[in-house]
Amino acid sequence: MKTIDSKSLPSFAPTGTLRVGINLGNPILASEDPVSKNLSGVTIDIANEIGNRISSPVKLIPFKTASATVDAVKTGDIDLVFVAIDPVRGADISYTPAYIQIEGAYMVKSGSPLKSNDEVDVVGNEIVVGKGSAYDLYLTREIKNATLLRAASSQTVIDDFMVGKGNVAAGVKQQLESDAKRYEGLRMLPGRFMVINQAIGIPKARSNYESTNAYLSNVITELKQSGFVAEAMKRHNIQGAKVAE
Repeated sequence: MKTIDSKSLPSFAPTGTLRVGINLGNPILASEDPVSKNLSGVTIDIANEIGNRISSPVKLIPFKTASATVDAVKTGDIDLVFVAIDPVRGADISYTPAYIQIEGAYMVKSGSPLKSNDEVDVVGNEIVVGKGSAYDLYLTREIKNATLLRAASSQTVIDDFMVGKGNVAAGVKQQLESDAKRYEGLRMLPGRFMVINQAIGIPKARSNYESTNAYLSNVITELKQSGFVAEAMKRHNIQGAKVAE
C-alpha cells in the first residue's frame, strides 16, 4: 500500500479534516436518507477509505448537483470531489483514473416518433437536461441541430419534461428509469448516447496537487483491482454501471 507524501498533506487537507463533496445528483454514486440525512453509497465508502489511509477525519458535504459540487472545489471549500471527467471542468480539477462507468440515455413519451438516438439531434427537437451535469456539458459540445433546455437539476428533468418542456429527456439511465416509475407513458430510447467516466477530482489551485493526484490515482487503481469498488456497488445495489477498466 502506497502512503501519501507527508509534504502533500497540508495541501490535500489544509484544515486537518478531509472535506469531501458528495454529489447527490447522481443516485449511482450516493444517496441521502430523507429522515436521518445520513449519506450512503460507493463514493462515501471510497471517501472513508481514503480518510483511513491518510489518518484524517472525513467530513462529507452533500450537494444537490454536480455543478454545485464543482463550484465548491473552485472556491476551495472542499478538498476532494466525485464527479464525471469532463474537459471543461478539467481546467480547474485534476482527475484520477475513472473508478465507475455510467451510461447516459434518452427518454421520450410513448407516442413520440423517435425510435433511436441517431434521430435526436434534429432541428425542432428539444432536449431537457440537468443544468451543469456531465450530460449538459457533453451535449453542449455534441448537439448541433436540436435545442437544449436546462432543468434546475438532474432530478427535476422528468418533472419538467412531463409538464411540457421539450420532447426528449437526457440523463443517467438509472435516474431516468427511476423517475419514470412516477409517471405513465414514457419509454427509453435503446442504447446510450454517452459513457460517463466517474473519477476523483482535486483542485488544481492547491500546491503539490500533482503528487496528491498521483497518490489518489494509485489508491483508485488498488481499490478497483482488489474488488473494493465492485463490492461497494453490490452492497449498495447499483445496477447499470460497471467498474471502470
